[in-house]
Amino acid sequence: MKIDWLKTLLFSIAVIIAGFFIGNMHKIGKQYDRSVQVKGLSEREVDADLAVWPINISLAANDLNILSGDIERQNKEVYDFFIAQGFTEEELTKGSTNISDVQTDRYNSNAQYSPFRYLAKSEFTVRTNDLPKLQKALSESLTLMSKGILLESKNTWRPIEYIFTGLNDLKPSMIEEATKNAREVAEKFARDSDASVGKIRTARQGLFTINDRDENTPQIKTVRVVTTIDFQLED
Repeated sequence: MKIDWLKTLLFSIAVIIAGFFIGNMHKIGKQYDRSVQVKGLSEREVDADLAVWPINISLAANDLNILSGDIERQNKEVYDFFIAQGFTEEELTKGSTNISDVQTDRYNSNAQYSPFRYLAKSEFTVRTNDLPKLQKALSESLTLMSKGILLESKNTWRPIEYIFTGLNDLKPSMIEEATKNAREVAEKFARDSDASVGKIRTARQGLFTINDRDENTPQIKTVRVVTTIDFQLED
């Protein structure tokens, strides 16, 4: 009988202890379940630090030999112009030169009415980190017209592509700013709920986006990132 009584006592103590731990775990779990998910924003305006200007030089003629000489002369004139504007050889890239026979183009139904049989097109690319120098060259390029040279942008919808390459330098501070912004939002929510903001449970960094500030100033970019953060709420 004494052994049975001892077993019963030990069993009762075990049940009480287990109940305490289960209840405490449930309480802790409930507390951990209290959280708020918010988004944090960081946005910066930056100047583009790289410009790419793809250029086409086009000529038309009926004499193939004359056309070949003229297009080579114009290529040299354009190259010398940019060198005179202070560009280095590394900033200038000469592309290929293509000469086509308009009259043999079976997809051009109006080829027979063309006043010129041959069309020559050269590609030329300016790639530089010196944007003021490029802007100056753009205004000065009108002088080439007096020599019969017309510069055509290869991409008519975006003549010059402006690029920002310094994103990696901005990422740490922008993520920090977005996290701080998210905590401010969470703290406002917590005050309305009579709680306080605790530790971060989970955090998801959104994609960084780089867009033109507007259509008229593509050389100014807007860098943006949105983070999604779950904060623990505490009493």
